[in-house]
Amino acid sequence: MPKKIYAIENLDCAHCAARAEEKIRQVPGVQEAAISFPMMQLHLTAEDPDALLEAVTAAARQIERDIRFLPAHDHEHTHTHDHCCDHDHCHCHEEHDHEHTHEHEENELIPLLIGASLFLLGLLVQAWLPPADLLLFAAAWLILGWQVLKTAGQNLLRGKVFDENFLMSLATLGAFCIGQYPEAAGVMLFYRVGEFFEHKALERSRSQIMAAVDLRPEEVELLTDGESRRISAGEAKPGDVIRIRPGDRIPLDGIVLEGSSRIDTAPVTGEPVPVSAGSGSQVISGCVNVGGLLTVKVEKPLSESMVTRILHSVENAAAGKPRMDRFITRFCRYYTPAVVGIAAAVAILPGLFDGNWSHWIYTALSFLVISCPCALVLSVPLTFFSGIGAGSRKGILMKDGNAIEALSSIKAVALDKTGTLTQGDFTVQQVEGDILRLCAGCESASSHPIAQSIVAAARQQGLQLPQPERLEEIPGHGIAARLDGREVLCGNEKLMARFGIALPPLPPVLEGTRVLAAVDGSFAGWLHISDTVKEDAPGGVEKLHQLGLSTAMLTGDADASARSVANKVGIQKVFSRLLPEEKLEALRQLRKAHGSVMFVGDGINDAPVLAGADVGAAMGSGADAAIEAADVVFLNGRVEAIAEAVRIARATRAIAWQNVIFALAVKLGVMLLGILGHASMWAAVFADSGVALLCVCNAVRLLYRRQK
Repeated sequence: MPKKIYAIENLDCAHCAARAEEKIRQVPGVQEAAISFPMMQLHLTAEDPDALLEAVTAAARQIERDIRFLPAHDHEHTHTHDHCCDHDHCHCHEEHDHEHTHEHEENELIPLLIGASLFLLGLLVQAWLPPADLLLFAAAWLILGWQVLKTAGQNLLRGKVFDENFLMSLATLGAFCIGQYPEAAGVMLFYRVGEFFEHKALERSRSQIMAAVDLRPEEVELLTDGESRRISAGEAKPGDVIRIRPGDRIPLDGIVLEGSSRIDTAPVTGEPVPVSAGSGSQVISGCVNVGGLLTVKVEKPLSESMVTRILHSVENAAAGKPRMDRFITRFCRYYTPAVVGIAAAVAILPGLFDGNWSHWIYTALSFLVISCPCALVLSVPLTFFSGIGAGSRKGILMKDGNAIEALSSIKAVALDKTGTLTQGDFTVQQVEGDILRLCAGCESASSHPIAQSIVAAARQQGLQLPQPERLEEIPGHGIAARLDGREVLCGNEKLMARFGIALPPLPPVLEGTRVLAAVDGSFAGWLHISDTVKEDAPGGVEKLHQLGLSTAMLTGDADASARSVANKVGIQKVFSRLLPEEKLEALRQLRKAHGSVMFVGDGINDAPVLAGADVGAAMGSGADAAIEAADVVFLNGRVEAIAEAVRIARATRAIAWQNVIFALAVKLGVMLLGILGHASMWAAVFADSGVALLCVCNAVRLLYRRQK
């Protein structure tokens, strides 16, 4: 089913976003709809999303009358400020954004300043010219609240009673009616100031997160016939040759043709140490060329390059609704009507007994201010969005909020060996028998690291590889092929047993892997191939243990080799000689023993177990298949990143609950104090706008969290 992303304009309320999303889902033909308020995006799934846009907009305008949806490409680069490949050519969108933001801030600030001045003047003359203060407070209230009053009236005509604007208008108008003039104007001032700073904090948070993940360039320097010209990055095609100057960000994935330099990969992988690049080196978009001039042949268009894949991954993650978010949305459907009902009861029932109508109406009006659930609805998605952004800064891509929730609850981590705990950079250490040429012929079509190491060893010796006349790959066993008119087997002991090949006594292999070979039904020899343990693997596994997680290794390698690596890095439990389907059974055993399990593999060869795990994670450079198959992708390939991802997930969940509990506690506390006569409408506004602002600030502190 086609899915399209639309940028959202004129949506200021997280609660309204949740209600608009609900309306859009009811539009006939809409398969799925998700509004990401932190990203200001609508993710729409339908047979023809564009054809439904008019109906979708009409549905959303039942909640937010001026809302607009624009195709996301119309807003490309609007979040990008200093990430172009040529900094001299990246200011046009930035200037437009700054002008738009500046104009919006002016429209907000001017009435705020005028209203605040009138309010202060009213306080000054209150003691000396009592009639004049009423006019000043009324003028301040009208100037500060004009937009609120206007929106409330428009929404009321459409039957929207439980609207923040209507509730704030009713509360302050009621305060005027019972003679609380300074309170009415002051509360509207406090509300508008709180809203202003809340929106600024949210916008700043959004731009900071997007600055970390939107690394797309606007232009590239294309070389043709010895001349250079600048073209849009989207126009560049595979095979084009581009030039990347020192200090420029690498715009597209490619291969270096000329030049040598050092590449800062931190923006993509979080890895702080630059790596060398020269002729033949592969370079990834989003990284920074910190050394010499490079000439690069483009391998992938912008739409398929790393920078775009990272951005889309984060966008999709932000649109995913974790269970906690869905729970809060459902809760708020009942919260606002319940508080308004309590307000009505407080306004009427106590006054029947004590006759103090002014006090109880005033208390009820403060309840109306508290009844808006924006702090609750905003804090949860923004916290998860911040967690996603914090992870992406460290080269950790999380699929969605559900992945973060699941990751925060895992009890055990199961790791593949090759390419996860080890470098995956195999070399042939020993050859017994005249089998290298035949084994290389069998493995020539395979992309497995062990197969590639055998082929590389044969080519280093100048051997001519035979072409297989027939080839069958047997998963978990090896390869059966016909080469030079002979039947050749190349694989492990299971393959030999399957074809009835008698094996002589073989020396134990403590390090690496042994590949056995048979020719025409007889054992012909073996190859010893070894890998190296990643430098950070022991420390990374220890950090997992410090988090209270159990660890296990799931591998198809021989038991001796698997245990050797496990002992080096500190893995607690080893499952060896596993076929792909047997890894799933081992995973079930771990889940039964410990609870929720995360599996970390390469994201391609381990697809079944990745899908079967509570959280599936892929190591490596972020291949397309890895990003698609896994819930989490570690772009830097470091084992230490696993523990960092768990810490980020746990912190995200903790902060989300902190915000929810804090917001509810303050709101309920102010309501209780109001009933007891100890809380004013000022406190109610703090419980609304003030709490929302504090929740925003608490959510984004994930971005500034230091790695331990």
